Amino acid sequence: MIAQDGKHLFTSYRHAREIIEDWRNDYNLNRPHTSLDGLTPYEFATRSREDQNMNRANL
Repeated sequence: MIAQDGKHLFTSYRHAREIIEDWRNDYNLNRPHTSLDGLTPYEFATRSREDQNMNRANL
């Protein structure tokens, strides 16, 4: 359940864990990260070999 101010109201400890786990997965897998040059972790992990080698050369 989401309150009017956009915050979650948890009905139980289990409910809180589910909501937090969903948020954590979204944050860690789907959102762009500045530390990955604006890529999502999935995009970073699946970039081409050429891109990986080019990035190493720029270190």
